[in-house]
Amino acid sequence: MTTPIALTIAGSDSSGGAGVQADLKTFAALGVYGASVITALTAQNTMGVRGIHQVPAEFVTAQIDAVFSDLAVGAVKIGMVAELSIIDAIAAGLERWSPKHVVFDPVMVATSGDRLLAAEAVDALRTRLIPLASLITPNLPEAAALLDEPMASDEAAIESQGRRLLALGCQAVLIKGGHGQGSESIDYLVDVDSALVLAAPRIGTANTHGTGCSLSSAIAAELAKGEDVTSAVRNAKRWISAAIEAADRFTVGHGHGPVHHFHRFY
Repeated sequence: MTTPIALTIAGSDSSGGAGVQADLKTFAALGVYGASVITALTAQNTMGVRGIHQVPAEFVTAQIDAVFSDLAVGAVKIGMVAELSIIDAIAAGLERWSPKHVVFDPVMVATSGDRLLAAEAVDALRTRLIPLASLITPNLPEAAALLDEPMASDEAAIESQGRRLLALGCQAVLIKGGHGQGSESIDYLVDVDSALVLAAPRIGTANTHGTGCSLSSAIAAELAKGEDVTSAVRNAKRWISAAIEAADRFTVGHGHGPVHHFHRFY
Protein backbone atom coordinates (compact mmCIF):
# COMPACT_ATOMS: atom_id res chain seq x y z
CA MET A 1 0.00 0.00 0.00
CA THR A 2 1.31 3.44 -0.93
CA THR A 3 1.98 5.69 2.05
CA PRO A 4 0.44 9.15 1.58
CA ILE A 5 3.11 11.81 2.12
CA ALA A 6 2.68 15.56 2.55
CA LEU A 7 5.40 18.20 2.77
CA THR A 8 5.20 21.45 4.70
CA ILE A 9 7.37 24.39 3.64
CA ALA A 10 7.07 26.89 6.48
CA GLY A 11 8.61 28.44 9.56
CA SER A 12 9.19 26.71 12.88
CA ASP A 13 7.15 27.68 15.97
CA SER A 14 9.15 27.00 19.12
CA SER A 15 5.95 26.75 21.20
CA GLY A 16 4.60 24.00 18.93
CA GLY A 17 1.21 25.50 18.17
CA ALA A 18 1.65 26.87 14.65
CA GLY A 19 4.02 26.66 11.71
CA VAL A 20 5.85 23.45 10.85
CA GLN A 21 5.05 21.86 14.20
CA ALA A 22 1.30 22.36 13.72
CA ASP A 23 1.54 21.09 10.16
CA LEU A 24 3.33 17.88 11.15
CA LYS A 25 0.82 17.27 13.95
CA THR A 26 -2.01 17.79 11.47
CA PHE A 27 -0.53 15.38 8.95
CA ALA A 28 -0.07 12.73 11.64
CA ALA A 29 -3.58 13.24 13.04
CA LEU A 30 -5.02 12.66 9.56
CA GLY A 31 -2.98 9.54 8.79
CA VAL A 32 -0.41 11.11 6.49
CA TYR A 33 3.39 10.92 6.74
CA GLY A 34 4.81 14.42 7.11
CA ALA A 35 8.07 15.87 5.81
CA SER A 36 9.28 19.44 6.32
CA VAL A 37 11.32 22.22 4.76
CA ILE A 38 11.99 24.93 7.35
CA THR A 39 12.17 28.48 6.01
CA ALA A 40 12.67 30.33 9.32
CA LEU A 41 13.20 29.69 13.02
CA THR A 42 11.04 31.69 15.40
CA ALA A 43 11.40 32.30 19.11
CA GLN A 44 7.75 32.47 20.11
CA ASN A 45 5.16 31.29 22.58
CA THR A 46 1.42 31.71 23.09
CA MET A 47 1.99 35.39 23.96
CA GLY A 48 3.75 36.38 20.75
CA VAL A 49 6.86 36.27 18.57
CA ARG A 50 10.14 37.32 20.18
CA GLY A 51 12.52 36.77 17.29
CA ILE A 52 12.87 35.39 13.76
CA HIS A 53 15.95 33.83 12.20
CA GLN A 54 15.65 33.33 8.44
CA VAL A 55 17.10 30.17 6.88
CA PRO A 56 19.39 30.94 3.91
CA ALA A 57 17.67 30.44 0.56
CA GLU A 58 20.29 27.97 -0.65
CA PHE A 59 19.59 25.76 2.37
CA VAL A 60 15.84 25.94 1.67
CA THR A 61 16.71 24.66 -1.81
CA ALA A 62 18.85 21.87 -0.34
CA GLN A 63 15.97 20.74 1.90
CA ILE A 64 13.47 20.77 -0.99
CA ASP A 65 15.76 18.72 -3.24
CA ALA A 66 16.61 16.25 -0.45
CA VAL A 67 12.93 15.55 0.22
CA PHE A 68 11.70 15.32 -3.38
CA SER A 69 14.65 13.23 -4.58
CA ASP A 70 13.70 10.46 -2.13
CA LEU A 71 10.06 10.79 -0.99
CA ALA A 72 6.93 10.44 -3.15
CA VAL A 73 5.33 13.71 -2.03
CA GLY A 74 1.58 13.73 -2.73
CA ALA A 75 0.89 17.31 -1.66
CA VAL A 76 2.77 20.40 -0.52
CA LYS A 77 1.64 23.03 1.96
CA ILE A 78 3.42 26.40 1.93
CA GLY A 79 3.15 28.68 4.96
CA MET A 80 4.66 32.06 5.74
CA VAL A 81 7.58 33.09 3.55
CA ALA A 82 8.88 36.61 4.09
CA GLU A 83 11.99 37.04 1.94
CA LEU A 84 12.25 37.38 -1.83
CA SER A 85 15.18 34.95 -2.06
CA ILE A 86 13.22 32.25 -0.22
CA ILE A 87 10.12 32.82 -2.36
CA ASP A 88 12.30 32.38 -5.45
CA ALA A 89 13.91 29.23 -4.01
CA ILE A 90 10.51 27.67 -3.26
CA ALA A 91 9.07 28.57 -6.66
CA ALA A 92 12.13 27.15 -8.44
CA GLY A 93 11.90 23.96 -6.38
CA LEU A 94 8.22 23.49 -7.20
CA GLU A 95 8.91 24.09 -10.89
CA ARG A 96 11.77 21.58 -10.76
CA TRP A 97 9.82 18.79 -9.01
CA SER A 98 6.22 19.50 -10.17
CA PRO A 99 4.19 18.16 -7.21
CA LYS A 100 0.59 17.29 -8.05
CA HIS A 101 -0.97 19.47 -5.33
CA VAL A 102 0.24 22.72 -3.78
CA VAL A 103 -1.74 24.43 -0.99
CA PHE A 104 -0.47 27.95 -0.32
CA ASP A 105 -1.49 29.78 2.85
CA PRO A 106 -0.40 33.39 2.16
CA VAL A 107 0.27 34.59 5.70
CA MET A 108 0.55 38.34 5.19
CA VAL A 109 -1.43 40.09 7.90
CA ALA A 110 -0.97 39.64 11.66
CA THR A 111 -3.92 39.16 13.99
CA SER A 112 -3.35 42.80 15.02
CA GLY A 113 -3.93 43.84 11.40
CA ASP A 114 -0.26 44.70 10.77
CA ARG A 115 1.16 43.85 7.35
CA LEU A 116 3.90 41.23 7.70
CA LEU A 117 5.40 41.44 4.22
CA ALA A 118 7.03 44.25 2.29
CA ALA A 119 5.35 45.31 -0.95
CA GLU A 120 8.00 43.64 -3.15
CA ALA A 121 7.49 40.33 -1.30
CA VAL A 122 3.71 40.57 -1.85
CA ASP A 123 4.38 41.08 -5.56
CA ALA A 124 6.56 37.96 -5.57
CA LEU A 125 3.77 35.94 -3.92
CA ARG A 126 1.40 37.09 -6.68
CA THR A 127 3.73 36.38 -9.58
CA ARG A 128 5.88 33.43 -8.38
CA LEU A 129 3.92 31.29 -5.90
CA ILE A 130 0.21 31.83 -6.56
CA PRO A 131 0.42 30.64 -10.21
CA LEU A 132 1.92 27.35 -8.96
CA ALA A 133 -0.83 26.69 -6.40
CA SER A 134 -3.68 24.19 -6.65
CA LEU A 135 -5.37 26.16 -3.87
CA ILE A 136 -4.64 29.35 -1.94
CA THR A 137 -6.20 29.90 1.50
CA PRO A 138 -6.18 33.62 2.41
CA ASN A 139 -8.34 34.99 5.19
CA LEU A 140 -10.42 38.10 4.49
CA PRO A 141 -7.62 40.64 5.27
CA GLU A 142 -5.07 38.63 3.26
CA ALA A 143 -7.37 38.37 0.23
CA ALA A 144 -7.78 42.15 0.35
CA ALA A 145 -4.02 42.69 0.74
CA LEU A 146 -3.23 40.43 -2.23
CA LEU A 147 -5.57 42.51 -4.38
CA ASP A 148 -4.63 45.83 -2.76
CA GLU A 149 -8.33 46.44 -2.03
CA PRO A 150 -10.46 47.05 1.08
CA MET A 151 -11.61 43.96 2.97
CA ALA A 152 -14.78 42.43 1.48
CA SER A 153 -17.82 42.75 3.74
CA ASP A 154 -20.52 40.69 2.03
CA GLU A 155 -20.86 37.45 0.09
CA ALA A 156 -20.94 39.08 -3.36
CA ALA A 157 -17.78 41.07 -2.65
CA ILE A 158 -15.99 38.00 -1.26
CA GLU A 159 -16.85 35.92 -4.33
CA SER A 160 -15.73 38.80 -6.56
CA GLN A 161 -12.36 38.93 -4.79
CA GLY A 162 -12.08 35.16 -5.14
CA ARG A 163 -12.56 35.49 -8.90
CA ARG A 164 -9.86 38.15 -9.12
CA LEU A 165 -7.48 35.99 -7.10
CA LEU A 166 -8.13 33.10 -9.50
CA ALA A 167 -7.04 35.39 -12.31
CA LEU A 168 -3.56 35.47 -10.71
CA GLY A 169 -3.12 31.88 -11.89
CA CYS A 170 -4.09 29.48 -9.09
CA GLN A 171 -6.65 26.73 -9.65
CA ALA A 172 -8.90 27.46 -6.64
CA VAL A 173 -9.27 29.95 -3.78
CA LEU A 174 -10.56 29.36 -0.25
CA ILE A 175 -11.31 32.71 1.42
CA LYS A 176 -11.55 32.05 5.14
CA GLY A 177 -14.26 33.91 7.02
CA GLY A 178 -12.92 33.64 10.57
CA HIS A 179 -12.47 37.42 10.66
CA GLY A 180 -16.14 37.93 9.83
CA GLN A 181 -19.00 38.49 12.24
CA GLY A 182 -22.04 36.46 13.28
CA SER A 183 -22.75 33.06 14.78
CA GLU A 184 -21.19 31.17 11.86
CA SER A 185 -17.69 31.10 10.43
CA ILE A 186 -18.23 31.06 6.66
CA ASP A 187 -15.57 30.12 4.14
CA TYR A 188 -15.90 30.58 0.38
CA LEU A 189 -14.37 28.08 -2.06
CA VAL A 190 -14.10 29.55 -5.55
CA ASP A 191 -12.84 27.83 -8.70
CA VAL A 192 -13.38 28.42 -12.40
CA ASP A 193 -16.69 26.57 -12.40
CA SER A 194 -18.35 27.39 -9.08
CA ALA A 195 -18.45 29.20 -5.75
CA LEU A 196 -19.23 27.07 -2.70
CA VAL A 197 -20.27 28.48 0.69
CA LEU A 198 -19.03 26.41 3.66
CA ALA A 199 -20.47 27.37 7.04
CA ALA A 200 -19.61 26.11 10.53
CA PRO A 201 -20.67 27.35 13.97
CA ARG A 202 -18.34 30.04 15.34
CA ILE A 203 -16.65 28.56 18.43
CA GLY A 204 -15.96 30.75 21.44
CA THR A 205 -12.41 30.01 22.61
CA ALA A 206 -9.19 31.95 23.04
CA ASN A 207 -7.18 28.86 22.05
CA THR A 208 -6.90 29.43 18.30
CA HIS A 209 -3.12 29.61 17.83
CA GLY A 210 -2.18 27.88 14.59
CA THR A 211 -5.72 27.56 13.23
CA GLY A 212 -4.87 28.81 9.72
CA CYS A 213 -1.68 26.73 9.50
CA SER A 214 -3.56 23.63 10.60
CA LEU A 215 -6.47 24.11 8.20
CA SER A 216 -4.22 24.49 5.16
CA SER A 217 -2.10 21.50 6.17
CA ALA A 218 -5.27 19.44 6.75
CA ILE A 219 -6.34 20.23 3.18
CA ALA A 220 -2.90 19.17 1.93
CA ALA A 221 -3.17 15.92 3.93
CA GLU A 222 -6.54 15.13 2.39
CA LEU A 223 -5.20 15.86 -1.12
CA ALA A 224 -2.23 13.56 -0.43
CA LYS A 225 -4.73 10.82 0.42
CA GLY A 226 -6.38 11.24 -2.97
CA GLU A 227 -9.36 13.51 -2.25
CA ASP A 228 -10.37 16.17 -4.75
CA VAL A 229 -10.13 19.82 -3.72
CA THR A 230 -13.78 20.22 -2.68
CA SER A 231 -13.80 17.05 -0.58
CA ALA A 232 -10.41 17.90 0.91
CA VAL A 233 -11.64 21.35 1.97
CA ARG A 234 -14.88 19.95 3.43
CA ASN A 235 -13.03 17.24 5.40
CA ALA A 236 -10.37 19.68 6.61
CA LYS A 237 -12.93 22.27 7.74
CA ARG A 238 -14.83 19.60 9.68
CA TRP A 239 -11.59 18.45 11.32
CA ILE A 240 -10.33 21.95 12.25
CA SER A 241 -13.74 22.86 13.71
CA ALA A 242 -13.51 19.83 16.01
CA ALA A 243 -9.89 20.70 16.88
CA ILE A 244 -10.94 24.23 17.88
CA GLU A 245 -13.93 22.93 19.83
CA ALA A 246 -11.61 20.60 21.78
CA ALA A 247 -8.92 23.26 22.35
CA ASP A 248 -10.08 24.11 25.85
CA ARG A 249 -9.16 20.60 27.01
CA PHE A 250 -5.59 21.96 26.95
CA THR A 251 -3.94 24.28 29.45
CA VAL A 252 -0.94 25.44 27.44
CA GLY A 253 0.71 28.80 28.02
CA HIS A 254 -0.73 32.10 29.20
CA GLY A 255 -1.91 33.57 25.87
CA HIS A 256 -3.68 32.14 22.84
CA GLY A 257 -3.19 28.41 23.26
CA PRO A 258 -3.12 25.80 20.48
CA VAL A 259 -5.96 23.87 18.94
CA HIS A 260 -6.22 20.18 19.82
CA HIS A 261 -4.76 18.41 16.80
CA PHE A 262 -5.24 14.96 18.30
CA HIS A 263 -8.80 15.44 19.58
CA ARG A 264 -9.81 12.15 17.97
CA PHE A 265 -7.34 10.24 20.11
CA TYR A 266 -7.33 11.83 23.59
